[in-house]
Amino acid sequence: MSQSRHEERQQRLKDKVDARIEAAQIERGILIIFTGNGKGKTTAAFGTVCRAIGHGKKAGVIQFIKGSWDNGERELLEPQGVPFYVMSTGFTWETQNKETDTLACLETWQHAKQLLSDPQYDLVVLDELTYMVSYHYLDLNEVTQALQSRPENQSVIITGRACHRFLLELADTVTEMRPIKHAFDAGIKAQKGIDW
Repeated sequence: MSQSRHEERQQRLKDKVDARIEAAQIERGILIIFTGNGKGKTTAAFGTVCRAIGHGKKAGVIQFIKGSWDNGERELLEPQGVPFYVMSTGFTWETQNKETDTLACLETWQHAKQLLSDPQYDLVVLDELTYMVSYHYLDLNEVTQALQSRPENQSVIITGRACHRFLLELADTVTEMRPIKHAFDAGIKAQKGIDW
C-alpha cells in the first residue's frame, strides 16, 4: 500500500473517531458489567480500580464469594486507601450452606449500599455480585434500586458469570469474557500473583 493510500485510510478512520468523540458529550458515572465464562472479569475490574486511583479518584471494593483467602489486589490497594468489604464465608460451593451464605451476603450488601450512596466514591466494584442475584441471596429489585439511586457521577463495576438480563439492560457497558483456552483445563495449577 502506498503512503498516500495509507494516509487517506487513516484520515477516514480519524474522521470517524473524531465524530464519535464529538457526539459523546454526556458526563455521568457509568455501570460496567464484566460477565461470561472466561477468565479476567475481576482482573478487568481491578485494572479499572488501579486506573481510577492513579488519577486521584476514590474507589471501594465489595467482594462476594472470595472469602478471606490471600488477595494480591487487596494487598496492593488497601494501603492506597481503597476499602475492601469481603463476604466472610468464601466460596459458596465450599460452604454449601444457603442460610449462612445468605446472611453473610446480606451483611456484605450493607457495606455495598453505604458505598453506593456515598458521593465521595467515584468507583465501586461489586465483584461476583451476579452470583448473589442468581442464587437469590440478594433481591434483584433492591440491587437495581441501589444502582439507580447512586450519586450521578459514581461509576460501578459488576463482575460474575450469568449476569441477570435486567442488569445487562441497565448497564452502560457490558463485556462478555469468552473462554477459548485455559491453563487450568490442561491441569496447570492456579498461580499466586497470576491467577489470584
